[in-house]
Amino acid sequence: MIKTNNEMNVRAMLLIGPTGVGKTPFGWYLETRGLGGGRRCLHFDFGHQLRAISGHGTTPDGFLREELSFIRDVLEKGLLLENEHFPIAEKIIEMFLRDRDFSKTDILVLNGLPRHTDQARDMDRTVKTEAVIVLDCEAEEVFRRIAENTGGDRSGRTDDNIEMVRRKLDIFHERTAPLIGHYAAAGCDVFRLKVTASSTVEDVYSDFISMTNRLRLRSPDL
Repeated sequence: MIKTNNEMNVRAMLLIGPTGVGKTPFGWYLETRGLGGGRRCLHFDFGHQLRAISGHGTTPDGFLREELSFIRDVLEKGLLLENEHFPIAEKIIEMFLRDRDFSKTDILVLNGLPRHTDQARDMDRTVKTEAVIVLDCEAEEVFRRIAENTGGDRSGRTDDNIEMVRRKLDIFHERTAPLIGHYAAAGCDVFRLKVTASSTVEDVYSDFISMTNRLRLRSPDL
């Protein structure tokens, strides 16, 4: 299990936005640039972690064969991890924190987890999410971004067909978007960034930094 806040002090920002909006390029850009003041950001891309585990020829250490099978179903069918499957997510986070040598002065950038409010409540016990970054993008702009690979992160993806993208957009609005209200009610800073079909990761990062004068995560002493 993941260590508790008192033991590990896992402080996090959550990226939220529909598929194709550029969360992954933005997350990696945050990891490269950080928040200023020497704060290290570690980008936890849940989809990337799932794909890496799924690509193992054998079941990875710490995972059961049926868990690996379920992970592959998540990727192939666009499923969400429900409450009973959250221990799989906890294993993946724990592995990531250990492999990246996470320290209490680092910021965990969550991308793709939690995906709905039940998951958020599970994570609230172990990860202190202090800010939510919402990448807002209209559906038609999403399709253009994916078709043009604006973010540069869609090459080789097998889940970008029209039917799957529409399914993901529906799931996002029904299950994931309510996370914004969940975290706002908990007192988190919420940053809404407009993304268009032509928005680059540099554009989005610049807009974000211009809004962070009220971001508590800049100070490692808070």
